[in-house]
Amino acid sequence: MPSESPAAATLRREQLRDFLRTRRARLTPDDVGLVTAGKRRTPGLRREEVALLAGVGVSWYTWLEQGRDIKVSAEVLDAVGRALRLTEPERAHLYVLAGLNPPTAGGTRDTEVSPELRQLVDAWTPRPAILRDPYWNLLAINDVTRSVFGYGDTDRNCLVSFFTNARYRGMHDPWATTAPVIVAAFRADAARAPGDPEFSRVVDELTAASPEFAELWARHDVGVPGQGVKAVRHPEAGDLYFDTTTLIVADRPDRYLELYNPRPGTTTEQRVAQLLRIPVATSA
Repeated sequence: MPSESPAAATLRREQLRDFLRTRRARLTPDDVGLVTAGKRRTPGLRREEVALLAGVGVSWYTWLEQGRDIKVSAEVLDAVGRALRLTEPERAHLYVLAGLNPPTAGGTRDTEVSPELRQLVDAWTPRPAILRDPYWNLLAINDVTRSVFGYGDTDRNCLVSFFTNARYRGMHDPWATTAPVIVAAFRADAARAPGDPEFSRVVDELTAASPEFAELWARHDVGVPGQGVKAVRHPEAGDLYFDTTTLIVADRPDRYLELYNPRPGTTTEQRVAQLLRIPVATSA
């Protein structure tokens, strides 16, 4: 987590205290398989019961819930999260309030795309649109993306295609200038989830397939991608320039929607229309 001011740290720990108390109060001993006798003066689990379920000391859990400035580990937070029956969003929230980077979701890659998101990608026609995950795996693209950027049925990852798809690679001129920027941006994304096996899988696959990628990856250059211009040289349509905007899906923060608009002041829109056989409106 980035450094924070003393006031921000105090506020975070206060929120941690309230969050843990409310999560504990919503559970009953029956919910978690504990046997109790007699009436309780307050609803919910007791601190010692949460500590028991999580396998941590009562004093340590008490300090955590009181918002004291103590050291915590991901393993212990996960144990507390299981004890309190936290959902994935609640688990990520617990990490943030405890001062740790949120964990990556799930153990296996989720490739499911909702009908609404798929419809949005298709509706961006006649402009390219891509839905991807944090690892740059392609989850959904529209037909314009295939025609304009040269993606084929075997393309599964933006970065892998950039180095191994000859048609896609050939559209980026000069490719050698763009490649270091692309690799540096991917390293910045990977650095947010150290040890994530899916990032390692992509890197290992590309290192074995492309000596050029292996050389660039070994430089350890880091860059932060943002809104920019994507320039491609299409074999039929010629030079195309797009303003690129990347949006995070609100209810799925592991989904990134890349939208491409023809850059004003260029002939990109007309060239794409001609490529797709779309009539171009002309002024009277």
